[in-house]
Amino acid sequence: MIRFTLVCDSGHDFESWFPSGSAYDEQAARGLVTCPFCNSAKVTKAPMAPAVARTDRERRPAAGPPGAAGLPAVPSPPPTAPVPMIAEPERRLRALLNAMREQVVASAEHVGDRFAEEARAIHYGDAEGRPIYGEATLNEAQELAEEGIPVMPLPPAPDDRH
Repeated sequence: MIRFTLVCDSGHDFESWFPSGSAYDEQAARGLVTCPFCNSAKVTKAPMAPAVARTDRERRPAAGPPGAAGLPAVPSPPPTAPVPMIAEPERRLRALLNAMREQVVASAEHVGDRFAEEARAIHYGDAEGRPIYGEATLNEAQELAEEGIPVMPLPPAPDDRH
């Protein structure tokens, strides 16, 4: 995992975690990285200094509280609002995808890996017409489309990947 400091075109700074630098690039290119303050998808990485642990210094005992033993008091940084890991537009999209999946699962018959065979049988009148869902290879789905059989991929539940 890698943490990036990001900035939107309105100047809002925020941080977000990504599996890799290329994952950030891919998500940003698809418009999936948005500012949690204004929802702008025009987001870029802000310059960051790398966090490098130094090994050339001796460890010193921890100092007492600020102001103790003549040490100057250091002001605490102002509290910041928490940044959501998933922006509101993505939350709404995930909710819609989940609702669509639930509707299909509740109203259609799961035929498993026999999907292409069943879809053909229904299309050509060899089986009773009914809503079905199941699994098909990319090749099987392309063949169904070429035959004029109306099929549509059912996206995985958004939370299935986490």
